[in-house]
Amino acid sequence: MLLLLCCTGGTAAFFLTGLGGDDGENGDPLMGLGCGPIRPVDIVGELPRFTEYGDAQVRNAAIVIQVGQELGVPSRGWVIALATAMQESALRNLANSDVPESLALPHEGVGADHDSLGLFQQRPGWGSVAERMTPSYTARKFYEKLVKVRSWQRRPLTVVAQQVQISAYPDAYAKHEELASKIVDALAGGAARTVEINGKAVCDAAERGEIAASGWTAPIPGDVGSGFRTASRPSHNGVDIGAAKGTEIRAAAAGRVLVARCDPDNRGRRDCDVDGYPDKGGCGWYVDLLHAGGYITRYCHMVVQPNVDQDQIVAAGEVIGKVGSSGNSSGPHLHFEVHVGNNRHSSGAINPVPFMRARGAPLRAAE
Repeated sequence: MLLLLCCTGGTAAFFLTGLGGDDGENGDPLMGLGCGPIRPVDIVGELPRFTEYGDAQVRNAAIVIQVGQELGVPSRGWVIALATAMQESALRNLANSDVPESLALPHEGVGADHDSLGLFQQRPGWGSVAERMTPSYTARKFYEKLVKVRSWQRRPLTVVAQQVQISAYPDAYAKHEELASKIVDALAGGAARTVEINGKAVCDAAERGEIAASGWTAPIPGDVGSGFRTASRPSHNGVDIGAAKGTEIRAAAAGRVLVARCDPDNRGRRDCDVDGYPDKGGCGWYVDLLHAGGYITRYCHMVVQPNVDQDQIVAAGEVIGKVGSSGNSSGPHLHFEVHVGNNRHSSGAINPVPFMRARGAPLRAAE
């Protein structure tokens, strides 16, 4: 493959808060976890340890996953369910000081939110006090409602969880997605790295619009050519993926559009509707997306103006533009970057290849 030249991320530093917190700032918690085959969760034996949660909480997480497996819910649902329970109860089976009957039942803490009970803080319409204090029952009720939400496997986790829970704090769920994926991977054999294809969970196959349980997908299928900060290109803050002009580019995960515009070249020109050339400078037509966990993805050299606008919320796998060669480019390709810590500057860039592989959406050759 010809060496593809592209921009080095010509935008200035831009720090953001609000969507997803800063969970990605101190490294990637999903690195190093394997994938498959998915295994049934054992809620009785010894379980992995997590610094964020004690044994009882991890066992509750195992129960939630086990119920999802029994119901045949795809593993994306397990991630959503765990993230929801993490927000609602910190994975604790909570009694309620205003519901005396709940205090006489086994519990791991006492809440005081109206008459809400259990892992998912369900109110009386979900079941009796005894039922809502039974983790397996509450998980089952959550899944039964979840699978009725339209397009739940590709919509933002926080949107789907809110439609099930009707919470007063609908934006709070997203910050738990990363750790929920990590727990699912640890308890169920890398299940967060799988995607449902023809009814089967397949590892590391999230591309062409298929969404991994982690919530991520490859932006385009294709060979990675020029890599991240190589010896010959130490300021290359992403990777170049070869593809034909006009190939659809998909959002790698659900998020909010930070930037969708023509990047000026080295001479300040905004002429992105024509093919660029090496040393021209700039990303051409490009998009930056902010995702849960403080991650930012960048998509450069689009052939025409992006399909999305600033502040628009996009779903994972949604088409945001088309491959081109605008800006600092020697031919059609996608320049793809991943940044951590809400940091759009080059100092926030990390290697996209291991990052995407850890999420079941590897950047690899199209089959």
